[in-house]
Amino acid sequence: METNEFLHKERYRLAAKRVKRIKGFYTHLLIYIIVNLVFVYINIQNLSEGESYFQWRNFITLSFWGIGLLSHAGSVFLPSLIFGKNWEEKKIKDLMDKDSNEIKRYE
Repeated sequence: METNEFLHKERYRLAAKRVKRIKGFYTHLLIYIIVNLVFVYINIQNLSEGESYFQWRNFITLSFWGIGLLSHAGSVFLPSLIFGKNWEEKKIKDLMDKDSNEIKRYE
């Protein structure tokens, strides 16, 4: 019974940690959108008559911060895609079993 309770608490802790990471990504995404919309508005206001908005300097922040945002998304969402569902739990169980076997071998 204690093992099931421990596993349940551990799974809850891991799920809560994952939810926190996902929330952090969505917060990052929201800030990215708001700040870049403000930059677009400011850049449009500062255009001279007849000047095109599509200049490299207007896309520097969008591009480099976008690369950072993609990296953040990858760190949050790719591990579950690459390692599959419940990979962490299975790996933890395997390592715990291996440790248990090592301890029994020396007893």
